[in-house]
Amino acid sequence: MDRSTNTALLLALAVWLGTPASAVAQGAPGASASAPAAQRADLFDFWLGDWNLRWVNAEGAPGTGRNRVTKILDGSAIQEEFESLSDPTPPLLKGRSLSVLVAGVWRQSWVDNQGGYFNFTAQTDGDTRIFVTGPRPLKDGTTLLQRMVFHSITPRSLTWDWQASTDGGRTWLLQWRVLYSR
Repeated sequence: MDRSTNTALLLALAVWLGTPASAVAQGAPGASASAPAAQRADLFDFWLGDWNLRWVNAEGAPGTGRNRVTKILDGSAIQEEFESLSDPTPPLLKGRSLSVLVAGVWRQSWVDNQGGYFNFTAQTDGDTRIFVTGPRPLKDGTTLLQRMVFHSITPRSLTWDWQASTDGGRTWLLQWRVLYSR
């Protein structure tokens, strides 16, 4: 694929992710020793691969799933293909995400078969990787923040937490914990 085709695909992906085209036109930096941790091109490479998933739902029942995470578009984007294989609360969840490093910021967009749609921006906290949504106003006047936290990362496993905050991120409540294993 030539550079102009690759740039056009990145621009289309950026528009889909809600990133200004001007930020993409400047080019996203690759990994380098001087790049801040959140800007590294390989920041989410730990997530690549085929994963078996286990969790316990809100009612205490176990669930299982699969997540296939691959690099696409000549390695410039990460595609996630999630599917729940068993969960006592139908329908089974199926979702897709695309993640891309745009103008030095990792962004992800998620869609699923239950009408879910989220845009995330990456952060780091030591070895912990985080994707956080922007604030969403709720009917009661509070604002909701949500985030995915990848932690306890090893070559064979990791823990993924879905968390929510209604106090501007001062405190986070665990909503869903998924254990990943290869």
